[in-house]
Amino acid sequence: QVKLVESGGGLVQAGGSLRLSCAASGGTFSAHNMGWFRQAPGKEREFVAAIKWSGGSTNYGDSVKGRFTISRDSAKNTVFLQMNSLKPEDTAVYYCAADRTRYNTLSKADYWGQGIQVTVSS
Repeated sequence: QVKLVESGGGLVQAGGSLRLSCAASGGTFSAHNMGWFRQAPGKEREFVAAIKWSGGSTNYGDSVKGRFTISRDSAKNTVFLQMNSLKPEDTAVYYCAADRTRYNTLSKADYWGQGIQVTVSS
């Protein structure tokens, strides 16, 4: 059973930082592209960041470029999202996604985590 579990969310003040982790189990994710999405109340799910299975290529949503960094530890089947200079508009439930082939269309990924809340207070 493939499972993605996010951790590291919580409440932080504007301008602060958080580091999200997504641990994958039940499969070998070293060959999977992985990424993060988020969804705020009343809004559609938004792409945040993605990283290719090799770690050699990353992509970011326009709203987080320059503030968020995605990375992975393939040996530990874990992907990270370092979030700096957080803003109240970053408040959302953050989801981890993984797919063996999709990268530019990771929104249609085969595997998803249950989501974790990130709240940024002003």
